[in-house]
Amino acid sequence: MDRKKATDYPQELLNLFDRYVHGELPRRDFLESAKKFATGGLTAAAIFESLRPNYAWAQQVPKDDARIKTETVTVPSPLGNENIKGYFVKPAKAAPKLPGVLVVHENRGLNPYIEDVARRLGTANFIAFAPDGLTSVGGYPGDDEKGGAAFGKVDKPKMTEDFIAAARWLKARPDCNGKIGVVGFCFGGGIANTLAVRMGSDLNAAVPFYGGQPPAADVAKIKAPMLLQYASLDARITGAWPAFEEALKANHVTYTGYVYEGANHGFHNDTTPRYDEAAAKLAWQRTLDFFNKYLRA
Repeated sequence: MDRKKATDYPQELLNLFDRYVHGELPRRDFLESAKKFATGGLTAAAIFESLRPNYAWAQQVPKDDARIKTETVTVPSPLGNENIKGYFVKPAKAAPKLPGVLVVHENRGLNPYIEDVARRLGTANFIAFAPDGLTSVGGYPGDDEKGGAAFGKVDKPKMTEDFIAAARWLKARPDCNGKIGVVGFCFGGGIANTLAVRMGSDLNAAVPFYGGQPPAADVAKIKAPMLLQYASLDARITGAWPAFEEALKANHVTYTGYVYEGANHGFHNDTTPRYDEAAAKLAWQRTLDFFNKYLRA
């Protein structure tokens, strides 16, 4: 399949797909609405397929990369769903103690893109843990459509506790320097904000990508420095950023926020046409710089 860009699609169509991805529009309704964009022999079903993730595009760091070691681990979560599985990555030639980064997936589970993000952190000399919030319903099923359906069945408050348990497990590891950050995307961006509220000074840095914001009343609980990454075309999430920024200022939270012009929700995910290479690379370099600043002893 030829790789398409967001600019190859009408923005209205991308907005419809965003509503589908986030459960606001059933697949059949998306297909019906997409028919008006089906021209030149293209069908609505073909449009849908072209917008879906293609994981062959996503691998920046191969699974067997000699610079890292990876394994699947299970972490106890007594306040959540009893346990949560995840993908653990560390540098092959690791120092005795390194900073840890929790990587939180979108609303589809621990797919190959998120595993690759964890490997990227491993090559940048962090220990990284990417938990699978779908553990309690059998784990990521290997397909994003099925992953979205499974995600809808998970007990959300318990899943939040699972991510908190995963973060505390990472922080307590003997190979961690005691400082941890979190980076999350979409749903995971919301979880990154939630962990900043829930963990207070036990979290050392948070980088939500286009994540839902916490209630203003909870912002006073945030003690970790925040790096907030938004897309200008993502009205659904970015529209709430100005009010969140006011709350961060009012509560003297250390933060930096960026809105990437011309970018869509999901711009960091290099498996879909919404990927924006320039914005993604800049945002990722800012993420690494931020973690290096706040997590290195």
